[in-house]
Amino acid sequence: MKQPMKKTHMEGFLALALFGVFAACVLSVLLTGAGAYRRLAERDDAAYGRRTVLQYAAAKVRQAENVAVERFGDADALVLTEQLDGEQYETRVYCCDGYLRELFAQQGADLEPEDGEQVLKAEALQASLEENGLLRMEVLSDGDWETVVLCLRSGGERGA
Repeated sequence: MKQPMKKTHMEGFLALALFGVFAACVLSVLLTGAGAYRRLAERDDAAYGRRTVLQYAAAKVRQAENVAVERFGDADALVLTEQLDGEQYETRVYCCDGYLRELFAQQGADLEPEDGEQVLKAEALQASLEENGLLRMEVLSDGDWETVVLCLRSGGERGA
């Protein structure tokens, strides 16, 4: 009777060892999948942030009556002018201190880049009006550049 008892203990140990190997494999696959998901989510969030910054700036240009590109502080700024109640106002869209900022003021107001409202995280904005009436905007966010090109309505300093 002692012989079958030893065989039963050995079968139980093998079953337990097999279960342990299976559990370790499942845990390994889950950890690998979680790491891959985290990396994909971070990449998607960064890409979403870059696209959102560009789309925000593009929407502001589309709403504007007049569009110009000027230096504001040490960076390029979109200068969007409009007339309200007979007075000229400017909206400046630019990057300063790691954020895309917006500054709305009466035309000619003496303001600094730090005075604008923080809108979205962005490291740099480069904008240029090309001869063929295109406005090129590039945004640096999370170490990558995104670009959008808009065709302005009148081919010059005009809204898109």
